[in-house]
Amino acid sequence: MREFIAGMPKCELHLHIEGTLEPELKMRLAERNDVRLPYRTVEEARDAYKFDSLSSFLVGYYESMQVLLAEQDFYDLAYAYLTKAASQNVRYAEIFFDPQAHTSRGVPFDIVIRGLRRALLDADRLLGVHAQLIMCFLRDHSAEYAMATLLESLPYREWIIGVGLDSDERDNPPAKFAKVFARAREEGYLITAHCDIDQPNTHEHIRQCLDVIGVDRIDHGSNALDDEALTAEIARRGLGLTVCPVSNGFVTSDMKAAEIRRMLDLGLKVTINSDDPAYFLAYVGENLQAVQEKLDLTRDEVVQFERNAFEIAWLPRAVKDAYLADLDEYAATH
Repeated sequence: MREFIAGMPKCELHLHIEGTLEPELKMRLAERNDVRLPYRTVEEARDAYKFDSLSSFLVGYYESMQVLLAEQDFYDLAYAYLTKAASQNVRYAEIFFDPQAHTSRGVPFDIVIRGLRRALLDADRLLGVHAQLIMCFLRDHSAEYAMATLLESLPYREWIIGVGLDSDERDNPPAKFAKVFARAREEGYLITAHCDIDQPNTHEHIRQCLDVIGVDRIDHGSNALDDEALTAEIARRGLGLTVCPVSNGFVTSDMKAAEIRRMLDLGLKVTINSDDPAYFLAYVGENLQAVQEKLDLTRDEVVQFERNAFEIAWLPRAVKDAYLADLDEYAATH
């Protein structure tokens, strides 16, 4: 099963590029940019990647970003992830990026997106991994700042497939950004939003994503299973859920494996992803392996995760079908 999962064509839809900043690269960028860090070795840097909640994770997560200053830094960050993804047979990825985490530090939007874009183009050409960008708004900042970021993105509209919502969910409901998402929809962006697990008012936040924002997809979202009406509506709309099991296990008591099992059984379009793999020590392959072992999944069930992912990917139908044909051929011959 390990070999089967390793070789299987994969699709990743919930991946924060800033969360792929491995300690080795962080130290190299700090040296290159003359940024003083509170540790001297890679081992010490890795020890700092420890937390016990979503809030404590975010503190270290944003602290690490100070080493990202130049266009080449963002290129190196994205290309390192895409190289890792290629090694795990990821064929397609949709990558979150947080421009406000950089523009708030004085790094221009243009610097961020040009570095990421160059890496995506090179990875497509050299590694065989196709990827697209999803721009996220930081929900613990104001809606006005989110709107300004949306407007700043418009000259690069062809480089960004959609928008999302991430960061600290406490007291920051999706409805706070309703006008921003409405404008994003007018501009042609697709829409997703984080509904992090076991957060206060989580069911109301999921409802807002469905009824106020009108999302095309939900990131995390396993708490919807607590409410039959929410679950039924997600199923009726055919919305995908981008679940991150190893990440779940770091910020709550478990991977939410039972919930993942139930999503599969209900026929929901649940997918397996890595979230912030440099911090959780698991890329998409390790996440699939962890879920398979925890639930004793069959090959067909593991393949279903990837079938769901390609189905809900923001791609033209013909492109999806080509990826799905490759996946079916792999499943039939291995």
